[in-house]
Amino acid sequence: MTVALLAAAEPAGGQDGGPGGAGDRVEYRPPVDAPIVDPFRPPPQPWRPGNRGVEYATAPGTPVRAAGRGTVTFAGAVAGSLHVTITHPDGVRTSYSYLASIVVRVGRPVAAGTVLGTSGARLHVGARRGDTYVDPESLWRRGPPRVVLVPVDGGGTGWWAVGGRRLH
Repeated sequence: MTVALLAAAEPAGGQDGGPGGAGDRVEYRPPVDAPIVDPFRPPPQPWRPGNRGVEYATAPGTPVRAAGRGTVTFAGAVAGSLHVTITHPDGVRTSYSYLASIVVRVGRPVAAGTVLGTSGARLHVGARRGDTYVDPESLWRRGPPRVVLVPVDGGGTGWWAVGGRRLH
């Protein structure tokens, strides 16, 4: 079986990989205090199934907060669901999906912790650096990046162990 090594985003505490330098450092934090029910599972190929973010089990009406400072670059409906995207100074874009309401507007700067809207029964949070999806948890989790080995040739059972959890 062939495997690929996928490293999540750089450790929390301010990444410099963006357009500027030290002034672009961003401190990230989780957008809600709720359990993760579906963790980041990058697909082995772009067209294959996976989870390109994390999904939280939220009580409807839970305030959803910006994970870090940045500018709202999208706030609205897509296919009947409400979404917000924030572009951060370090080049990371975070997205907050399946919202029940939105209280921010496109073009507005937000601070870390600013309420973006409220959640429904679930909240999907994604993060991208350029065109690459990264594990949103790695933005606010302390310590070294999480490394995930996944089959790239279709081998194996389709179950992978990550951090002591079995994923599918």
